[in-house]
Amino acid sequence: MSGDEGKPAKKKSKKEDKGESSTSAGKTYEERLMAVNAISSPLADKKTTKRCHKLVKKASSVKHIRRGVKELVKGIRKGDTGLAVLAVDIFPIDVVSHLPILLEEAGIPYLFVPSKQDLGAAANTKRPTSCVLVKAPEKGKDFDAADLYDALVKEAKSYDPTKR
Repeated sequence: MSGDEGKPAKKKSKKEDKGESSTSAGKTYEERLMAVNAISSPLADKKTTKRCHKLVKKASSVKHIRRGVKELVKGIRKGDTGLAVLAVDIFPIDVVSHLPILLEEAGIPYLFVPSKQDLGAAANTKRPTSCVLVKAPEKGKDFDAADLYDALVKEAKSYDPTKR
């Protein structure tokens, strides 16, 4: 007789019941690109995506970001500048379809990354995040990722929509 007969069965989480991975790292960059929507241009490549997440993580630790559509729009209206990072796996697309035009009118460079889950994790939230505005670092203040910020802004500005 084994000792496990009297013990209740261990409960499985909902993710385990569905056969899903318990981490968001279960999907590769290429698998995440399957959910790309029609307006996702300029889409960051794998290396740039990692750099975007690193920048968002560092900016989030010093409260240098605005998370979500409402906060991003509010920041633009108040005159915030910086780099916007938008997720492409948003459904319905109408939630973020107005943002590229709004950002272009304000002169704010932006990049798309493939996953809202990863963007939310980089922004230190438990919830997926559709967009983040990394505020421009101030001249007098010390910001660890200022060089990374400058490189990503330069890359976003150098994007040519005709090369699509």
